Amino acid sequence: MSRAYLRCSGGGTFRISLTYDTPTGVGKTTAHTDTYRGRFVELVPNERVVEIDEFETQNPALRGEMKITDKEGGTEVVGVHEGLPASVSAADNEVGWRMALGKLASFLATA
Repeated sequence: MSRAYLRCSGGGTFRISLTYDTPTGVGKTTAHTDTYRGRFVELVPNERVVEIDEFETQNPALRGEMKITDKEGGTEVVGVHEGLPASVSAADNEVGWRMALGKLASFLATA
């Protein structure tokens, strides 16, 4: 189950909760849920989106920046996590990004 709130404008905010349906899904906000919030730093129509995200967790180190830029022939997505805490391995973080981007690509292919 997923829930989202978005206000898409410069300085706009959003909040997204992802709940894992499988008993093995481990969340950072609660036992089975990841909730994160963020704000849009820059929105340039048909060109670029920059947002800063932060998980709702007891660990404030879980923050990152994502830039989405229109490039010839497609879209470039750059995700930056600085100071990733030891509780989240780089490999798990990469898997999470790949899963999220794969779901985004699937969604956009059917939109």
